[in-house]
Amino acid sequence: MKVYYHHNPGGFSNCYIVVNEAVKEAIIIDPGKVSAEIISQIEDNELTISGILITHNHGSHVHGLTTLRKIYSPKIYAADWEVAKDDTTVISRDGSVKIAKLTVDYMTVPGHTSDSIVYKIENLLFTGDVLGAGTIGSTNSSYSKFILESNIRNKIFSMDERMVILPGHGPLSTLGALKEVMKDSL
Repeated sequence: MKVYYHHNPGGFSNCYIVVNEAVKEAIIIDPGKVSAEIISQIEDNELTISGILITHNHGSHVHGLTTLRKIYSPKIYAADWEVAKDDTTVISRDGSVKIAKLTVDYMTVPGHTSDSIVYKIENLLFTGDVLGAGTIGSTNSSYSKFILESNIRNKIFSMDERMVILPGHGPLSTLGALKEVMKDSL
């Protein structure tokens, strides 16, 4: 498995392409903008897009869907039907799906938005805006902040500290590093 990082300067957001090289299938996570570089990577490597994972329905994480849907016919996974209407496979609660012959675990972590989902593939945790390098996602109320912090403590901080955090914005980190930095705030 390989992971490729792409930056969306318009929304300062991160997009990731997870490739299962054994079957030449890919998963795209949070396509905020689809650049020529992303299309070339898919086409030059003759990859099939097996799925698109959306961490939450904010423009900087979903705007690229329009382009991808014009070129490919990927299955789109999100907690919000509005992401791609009838083309959205709505997921809720916690569970797992097989995409690109990889097990993708998902968990709902509301707070930043009501539809926030975190995806886990092997030792990689794609957190969207739930959790970043030393920070948690913004919230619009004290109740939302309480829910977000509670979910981070119970669902994420209970995982292996070697888990690699791939956030929706900013640099990568590890769960162990985040726990150390945030130990007094959560």
